[in-house]
Amino acid sequence: MQTDDTSRGVRDLVRGLDRAALATGLPAPPGDGGGPWPYASLVLAAVDHDLSPILLLSELAEHTKAIAADSRVSLLFDGTHGLDQPLTGPRVTLVGRAIRTDDERLARRFLARHPDAEMYAGFKDFSFFRVTVERAHLVGGFGKIRWLTADELRAPPAEGLAENEAGIVSHMNEDHADAVQLYAGRLLGLAGEGWRMTGIDPEGIDLRRGGQVARLRFDAPLAAAGDARKVLVALVAKARAA
Repeated sequence: MQTDDTSRGVRDLVRGLDRAALATGLPAPPGDGGGPWPYASLVLAAVDHDLSPILLLSELAEHTKAIAADSRVSLLFDGTHGLDQPLTGPRVTLVGRAIRTDDERLARRFLARHPDAEMYAGFKDFSFFRVTVERAHLVGGFGKIRWLTADELRAPPAEGLAENEAGIVSHMNEDHADAVQLYAGRLLGLAGEGWRMTGIDPEGIDLRRGGQVARLRFDAPLAAAGDARKVLVALVAKARAA
């Protein structure tokens, strides 16, 4: 598989999941005499347009204490759910550094992905973190293993899309809920009513219904925010014809 196809596959996998296993280096207890202990925990995750994971962490959590001592982390995104033989399925580990952030756009993107987090996101002991990805380790199944650099992972940007994303998502959910439902039911074959759009990036849109998330990828990446309307309208036509 060529690098471009592999990179797109990694991005689709990561963006299609709303949780990950976070690995940090837990400081050794007093008197232990050793180095940090590997520590894994489950976290909710959103992903920015450049594939940087966004996390909302409690200051009381062990992984947050570990990050305060050493910002290096790994995040395992597991795409093997439902497979009879999980080891034949794809999973990717992103390696990078978790840095606390006050960027309101990142907070909005996370909360759109995880609306239930609104009830505790404002607590004093919770903070948002952005993980700057340095490389990724992909296991696509038996014998399909490779490392990718940050440059290989990076998606082409769409001018103005990140800044206009919240408005586009709100408009679709409030004024075109029927279109979002068509995306889920006709194009993705998903059951149930009440699907909502939670995000749009250059390569696709993210949907959610209760605890279920889904990803609808575009055939070609957007070049600018102004392209979004044309593509979303075309997807409605495609869904109605399906």
